[in-house]
Amino acid sequence: MAARKTADAADEQPNAAVVSTREYAGGVGWDVGQAAPDDAYRALDSAGSGEQVGPVLHTHPGGFARQIVAKGGLITEGVKRELEAGDKSAEGEQG
Repeated sequence: MAARKTADAADEQPNAAVVSTREYAGGVGWDVGQAAPDDAYRALDSAGSGEQVGPVLHTHPGGFARQIVAKGGLITEGVKRELEAGDKSAEGEQG
């Protein structure tokens, strides 16, 4: 019987529809599931309330700041929301 089990195991083919996330990276970019191409920060207000202010920056702005994601970090739904909030903040400052 042991020989039969070995032969059956050798005949099994992996399921081609299943893709291991460890084998295939999601790419690099700012979309959910991708690796961040750069660091992303937002400055914190100087009044001490901890509110994020200003646009998303890719170098530390000095003073107090919050790092949203580090280079190579996974872009999650939460990270994407924070990046978009920074973009909206930057648009508000320009208009």
